[in-house]
Amino acid sequence: MKAIILAGGEATRLRPLTCNTPKIMVPILNRPYLEHLADYLKVHGILEMILAVGKLPDRVQRHFGDGDRFGVKIAYSTEESPLGTAGAVKNADRFIDDSFLVFNGDILTDIDLTAMIQAHRRNTAMATLALTPVDDPTIYGVVETDASGRVHRFTEKPSWEMVTTNMINAGIYVLEPDILSHIAPDTFSMFERDVFPPLLEGGHPIYGYPSHDYWIDIGTPDKYLKLHHDLLRRSTDAAVEFQGEHEVHPSARIEGPAVIGEFCSVARDSLIIGPAVLGANCHVGEGAILDGVVLWPDCRVGRGARLKNCLIASGCRIGEESEIPGGCVLGDGVVIEMGSRLSSGARTWPAGYPNPDATMR
Repeated sequence: MKAIILAGGEATRLRPLTCNTPKIMVPILNRPYLEHLADYLKVHGILEMILAVGKLPDRVQRHFGDGDRFGVKIAYSTEESPLGTAGAVKNADRFIDDSFLVFNGDILTDIDLTAMIQAHRRNTAMATLALTPVDDPTIYGVVETDASGRVHRFTEKPSWEMVTTNMINAGIYVLEPDILSHIAPDTFSMFERDVFPPLLEGGHPIYGYPSHDYWIDIGTPDKYLKLHHDLLRRSTDAAVEFQGEHEVHPSARIEGPAVIGEFCSVARDSLIIGPAVLGANCHVGEGAILDGVVLWPDCRVGRGARLKNCLIASGCRIGEESEIPGGCVLGDGVVIEMGSRLSSGARTWPAGYPNPDATMR
């Protein structure tokens, strides 16, 4: 079975991290998101991937190529303009000749795809949707099913008075090729709004596959940070993983769980408190404290700086004695001057991008 990965969106919710980085290239534990997804698909015997890409496709192709070195086969379907979830699949229909999988390019999960595919075939469904429970279904698309699992209603972002279930569309579909005839070519369209509801009204068999396995949408900075914390906390021994050569002063402390990229240096009397990730070639200055942070490669943290539960993109420079509190997100190449203090939750954009937030006081 082939999998179409929907990665053509602008990933605006994850900005400023995605100003210069396609969302499927965003690092997770210092590896691009798509590498983790490929590993997950391979576990379930899915070795062919079609990437529906839009923004910065050359960067994706340079890294992944035809997929051979990652143990998969990758083809590319490029969108000149955003086509939506269904439009992107229609744009890739030349690659489809049998039942296929569709996967939103901003989620990570442990959902059992093998069991989901088996259920799809057992039900002779046209479409099977993975469903996952959430605490607040009002911000998602709710999917109601009967006792057999057959879908009988879709409700997009219901008010609390309309909520009858907390099971939502998890962004993973098993589909039959016939569904492509129900999607207009070269047109923006969404499965959730333009395809599934009309099929349901027409009596076509659409089923849900409910799962309580781990699932997270990493499309926002807070969820992206939470994913790192979740993955690191799965380690029961609070381990510190060094991914290559490194230099840690004897007086420095690293309290795991943490991942330290290659060629990192951690100066005297500094403290790193996990869960935390340092990308390759990062430098932590003397006496700095990093608590729950994710740093992308080539960052420099000055002497005595304080960082907590923040996201720092590539090539940033954090000045001495500065402070970056929880919820802050720095885009590529941002420079924080010595002694500065950012406001909680502030975002700073890379050069050339407008920044609507007030970042320092």
